[in-house]
Amino acid sequence: QVQLVESGGGLVQAGGSLRLSCAASGIIFSINAMAWYRQAPGKQRELVADITSGGSTNYADSVKGRFTISRDNAKNTVYLQMNSLKPEDTAVYYCKSRYYRNEYWGQGTQVTVSS
Repeated sequence: QVQLVESGGGLVQAGGSLRLSCAASGIIFSINAMAWYRQAPGKQRELVADITSGGSTNYADSVKGRFTISRDNAKNTVYLQMNSLKPEDTAVYYCKSRYYRNEYWGQGTQVTVSS
C-alpha cells in the first residue's frame, strides 16, 4: 500500500526556517511528480510547490524566493525548505504524489508561525 509520511512541522517565529520531509513508499517514486499543498483554517487547500519527475519546479507566487522544493529519488523523499516564514504561512502542509491519474496524499504536518 502507498504511504506518504510528512515530518518536520512545528512552531517557529516569523523570519525563521523549517524543512519539511515527505517519505514515500509503495510507489515508484522516481516517476512520480510530487507536490506540497497547504490548508489554513477556514481556507481551501492550495498548491505551494511542485516538482516533476525530471526535476522541474513550480511555486505559488506567495512563496517564491522563500521556499524551495527538492527531491531525493535514492531516499524516496521530497523536501520543502521554508525560509523567511510569515504568520500567513501557518497551515497544515500535505505532500502529494501523482502519476497520470494515480494520486496519493499524506496525512499532513502542522506548521505554525508566530508573530
